[in-house]
Amino acid sequence: MTIAEYSDFGYLRVAVASPELRVGDPGFNAARTIEMLGELAAQGCSIAVFPELGLTGYTCADLFFQSALRDGAIRALLEVAEATRLMSLAAVVGVPLVEGGRLFNCAAVVASGRVRGIVPKTFLPTSQEYYEERWFARATAFGSGTIRIGSEDVPAGADLLFDMEDRPSCRFGIEICEDLWAVEPPSGAMALAGATLILNPSASDELLGKVEYRRELVRQQSGRCLAAYAYASSGPWESSTDVVFSGHGLLAECGSVLSETERFQFASSSAIADFDLQRITNERLRNSSFSAVSPREFRKVSFSIGQPAIESISLLRPVPANPFVPGEAGERAIHCREIFAIQSAGLARRLAHSKAAKAVIGFSGGLDSTLAALVCVHALSRLGRSPQDLLTVIMPGPGSTRRTQDNAARLAEALGAEARTIRIGPAVDLHLSDIGHPADLHDATYENAQARERTQILMDIANQTGGIVVGTGDLSEMALGWCTYNGDQMSMYHVNSGVPKTLVKYLVQWCADEVFDEPARSLLLDIIATPISPELLPLDAAAELVQKTEETVGPYELHDFFLFQVVRNGFPPTKILTLAEIAFHERYDRDVLVRWLEVFYTRFFAHQFKRSAIPDGPKVGTVALSPRGDWRMPSDASAAEWLAQVARLRDAKKQEISQ
Repeated sequence: MTIAEYSDFGYLRVAVASPELRVGDPGFNAARTIEMLGELAAQGCSIAVFPELGLTGYTCADLFFQSALRDGAIRALLEVAEATRLMSLAAVVGVPLVEGGRLFNCAAVVASGRVRGIVPKTFLPTSQEYYEERWFARATAFGSGTIRIGSEDVPAGADLLFDMEDRPSCRFGIEICEDLWAVEPPSGAMALAGATLILNPSASDELLGKVEYRRELVRQQSGRCLAAYAYASSGPWESSTDVVFSGHGLLAECGSVLSETERFQFASSSAIADFDLQRITNERLRNSSFSAVSPREFRKVSFSIGQPAIESISLLRPVPANPFVPGEAGERAIHCREIFAIQSAGLARRLAHSKAAKAVIGFSGGLDSTLAALVCVHALSRLGRSPQDLLTVIMPGPGSTRRTQDNAARLAEALGAEARTIRIGPAVDLHLSDIGHPADLHDATYENAQARERTQILMDIANQTGGIVVGTGDLSEMALGWCTYNGDQMSMYHVNSGVPKTLVKYLVQWCADEVFDEPARSLLLDIIATPISPELLPLDAAAELVQKTEETVGPYELHDFFLFQVVRNGFPPTKILTLAEIAFHERYDRDVLVRWLEVFYTRFFAHQFKRSAIPDGPKVGTVALSPRGDWRMPSDASAAEWLAQVARLRDAKKQEISQ
């Protein structure tokens, strides 16, 4: 990724650092800080955060009353500021400063050779091992104005926010250690005033169980503020007398920890993460609670740091190829258990409300209808009802294989469900003949006639048995419009509507592993291994499939990736393609990615009318396409702007090859 792309896509590289330290030695501490700044600048960091009172040491105690220490701290601050003159990064360092006859625990922002601003600490802990009010005054006593540092008057106060003019969307605020632990941390007001990044220089000692609490506190505050959060704490060299520090640094974004340091390292340590400020901005735009609050007034300090002297950069944040599927097996199992519970509870409520005697599904022996059948059995169990109240209807057509038919019939038996087999071939042939459609023309009319015949059968059987039709189509199919309008698009409850295709397989696998015993388990494993197909075209001479969905619309793993980035993150095609190249670099080249990205946008826009008329169904994740839930889009919206961007990506690649 080029530096220009990195910046345009809204990424910001931030480091939290804990250098080697000597308590009470500002000169030594400044030298170690400058040394780390050089290392972090060479890695492309735009901001580095150092611990609270890191230029003197947090545990200086009554030495803070010594003018020699305070004067040395100011000299150290100016040294660190001067060191940034030739570096393309800003730093936040901790320093004690005197103003108006009071001593304040402060964070100083330095960049491009100057001290840019001073923020005093708001909340001072004075209990148990902490005695800060013995030495320091609260920020409220500081007021709002400037402070003399060297030969310059520097903006100072707890009402400062900082804008980095050459880093898109980067406005940051600073709170110091205990500020985060307060009932109402200052970072909340900072975020509402536009700060996308919160920096916290801290000195948090270690106690049994505190590390988990601290990590959760940072994670939660980043989520509550819809912000990036960088927390840098004092390292073990700060440990003195009765307290021990570990150097715990954390980098979190919108409720997720991206990176953290290893604790108790006596060498200088750091952690780096690439924050996605564009994602943060998009999250805030869609969050009505965020926009409903009037922000406090803050003074803004603006400065630039320039671009690093490197041509390209590798992204230091995970880009999962399957964003809907947790990579770790234990987390994936928890994910599946929760989704399955949501699906079955939602269906149970609909069955109870409608007083349905039967849950009726079209059972093809494919993944989607299998998941729907398993959910039906579980929903009936929740209501204390027999699995025999599930009526599975197997409706073979000209494209149905023996494998899927057998799996459907055997699984229905294993689940204890009622099963019917109704061949749709004669009815479809008669219908096509009635409308004058050539028997050998296997076009959309031919395929859709089968889908609508199956839906008609299901609806009539539901009427016949006092039941409701449970839809089987998934979220990915609805995104692509890979369903027949008023065919498999329609049901009385769409139980898989919130589940993307890449997750369906794992849900069925989880059911095989944890919910169902033999012989259902073996059948489920075989269904997982079956190629995905709507089975609407006649089989070949060897009675094998000729229609495989992913050969027509593209790999579902790509479309689910695109779906997540488009709907959940709101990213443009250029950024989505770059992320796809990172996530799928071992499987697909750029030409393939561009091709299927164009297919995604084309189909996603063209088939909104199908989503505008989808039945009720349970929302299970952060991406949903129901017009009554997350996604409201005009059915006749144009995809021209998005497709034009994709076309430019293709043309740029061709030009690159020709050169």
